[in-house]
Amino acid sequence: MKALIADKFPENHIQTLKDNGIEVSYQPKLGENDIPGACADADFIVVRSTVVNAAAINAGSSLKLVIRAGSGYNNIDVKAATEKGVAVCNTPGKNSIAVAELAMGLIISLDRRIPDNVKDFNAGVWNKAKYSAAEGLYGKTLGIIGVGNIGKEIAQRAKAFGMKVVGYDVFKQEGIGVEYIDDVEKLISVSDVITLHVPANPQTKGMFNDKLFGIMKKKAMLINTSRADVIDEDALIKAVKEKGIQAAVDVFKGEPEGKDGAVSSKLQNVEGVYVTHHIGASTEQAQDAVAEETIKIIVDYAKNGTILHQVNKK
Repeated sequence: MKALIADKFPENHIQTLKDNGIEVSYQPKLGENDIPGACADADFIVVRSTVVNAAAINAGSSLKLVIRAGSGYNNIDVKAATEKGVAVCNTPGKNSIAVAELAMGLIISLDRRIPDNVKDFNAGVWNKAKYSAAEGLYGKTLGIIGVGNIGKEIAQRAKAFGMKVVGYDVFKQEGIGVEYIDDVEKLISVSDVITLHVPANPQTKGMFNDKLFGIMKKKAMLINTSRADVIDEDALIKAVKEKGIQAAVDVFKGEPEGKDGAVSSKLQNVEGVYVTHHIGASTEQAQDAVAEETIKIIVDYAKNGTILHQVNKK
C-alpha cells in the first residue's frame, strides 16, 4: 500500500510507516491543484492544511482513506469522498495543548500589547507610559465557546492565571472547572475575554457578527484559533474601532495556501488586531502526537482493515 503525504511530516514517523511496509511518497510542497496528478496510485492521502478537492479524490483509483493530520477537516471534500466510498479521518485532540498554548499567548499579548512594545522599541520609540496601562488577567472572566479538547486545555491554563472560566457547549464536560452558561449571548455579555473553538459549518459561518459584537463588553478581547469563517471580519473591524474591542486571530479569510510569500488581508494594520500565521498546531509536541495518530490510522487499516476516527460514516 502507498501513502501520499502532501504536507510537512516528521521524518522519523515517515520511517515508521516504511518499517510497517507502507510505500511513502513524501511531497510536502504540493498544493491543492497538484494533488490530483500525484495521488493516482495512492491508498492514503495525508494532509494538514492543503486542500483535498473532488478532483483529487476522484483521481485516486485505489484511494481508501484521506487523513487530516489534525482535528478540523473542512479542507477536505467530504461529500466527494463519501460518494466514492472513501473514508475521511482526522486525529482529534492531538493538537489541543499547542492550540491552547497559543490562545493563552494571544490573550497575554493583547493585555500587555507585547507585539506593539517590541515594534516600538525596534523603531527607536520609548513609550513606557502607554504600555504600563494593562488591566491584567487575574480576576477576569474567560468565556469559552466550544468546550471540547482545546477548550478544556485553555480552561486549565486560564484558571492558573486566576481567571474565572465560563463555557458554552451543547456537550458539557464536567470536572474541568468550567461554569456552563446555556445562552451564548449571556456568556458573551459577562466575559472579559472570549475564545472561539467551534468547527466550520453552516451553523457557525459568520456567527460572530454585528449582533454578537454589540453584546460584548467595551474593550473586551476576542480570540479565534478555530476557523476564519466563524467571524464576520467587517463586523470585527467595526467593533474594534467603535467599541475598543481587542482581537487576536490565528486564522483569517484569504489565508495563503503556501508556506511563504505575500499576504493581503483587510485585518492588516488595524490597531487592536493581532494576526498570527495559522500556527496553532505548529509545535513539535503537537506534530509528534498528530503524526503518531496518523500512523496508527494507516497501519491499523493496512493490517486489520479497521478505520479509526472516520468522520463520514454513513
